[in-house]
Amino acid sequence: MKSRVKATGKDKDLQDNLLLSGPIPKHIAIIMDGNGRWAKKKGLPRIAGHREGVNSVRDIVEVCGQLGVKYLTLYAFSTENWKRPKEEVSLLMRLLLSAIRDEKDRLHSNGVILKTIGEISELPNAIQDELIDAIETTKNNDGLTLILALSYSGRWDITNAVKEISKKVSEGTISVDSITEETIKNSLSTKKYPDPDLLVRTSGELRVSNFLLWQIAYSEIYITQLHWPDFRRNALYESIDSFQKRERRFGLISEQVKKNGKEKQSLVSKIFKRVSNH
Repeated sequence: MKSRVKATGKDKDLQDNLLLSGPIPKHIAIIMDGNGRWAKKKGLPRIAGHREGVNSVRDIVEVCGQLGVKYLTLYAFSTENWKRPKEEVSLLMRLLLSAIRDEKDRLHSNGVILKTIGEISELPNAIQDELIDAIETTKNNDGLTLILALSYSGRWDITNAVKEISKKVSEGTISVDSITEETIKNSLSTKKYPDPDLLVRTSGELRVSNFLLWQIAYSEIYITQLHWPDFRRNALYESIDSFQKRERRFGLISEQVKKNGKEKQSLVSKIFKRVSNH
């Protein structure tokens, strides 16, 4: 089910064009970077950038629901972010708390399902309580799944997976030889979700910053110079347009990809004909 807030006017035309021009990523992951730099450019305190960034989150969540994106993972607070000045971390925690409170009903009314990954136990108790409440409130919705990565890092995720698998080996539940990529995938915090099709990074930095290290092995990466507070729906449309123009080979060569695509189209056509004839 898509967002209950419908696109209108020129925005609807842009969305319709995207829907017609190619596949919409099933799962989009975003490294939301540049809040502080956005504020600095405007002569504002860093927290002003974080506040404006919340508005970008609201807009991107809404448009993903409208486009039929199934999963949206936002890198909201990394494990490394705890090393920032205590005053900024404190302000960020307060902003996170108010954002969850303010957005819970909006998310619920739009059919969004809220989930989290990361060391949630490291967050202040008040935030944990709000997250639990929001997750419980939205759990039966049927729209976009919004995954907040909080106190998260890819290395933490993989380390925990190794610990879990090692424990199973020591208990005799599985053997070393039976460990596969699927074993690792099913031991990560994201085991219930497909890997991201598209990874977006704002603010022009050319690194993945310890985010979903295992999961983005075959994600298409899109870098924009826009700071996160300036990243709104039109910028997302551009990232999806870029995604649609790429050939996703997954280790194959172009000829194989094209052949597989034609075979899939032929199969769909045959099924459609059978249905039409009945």
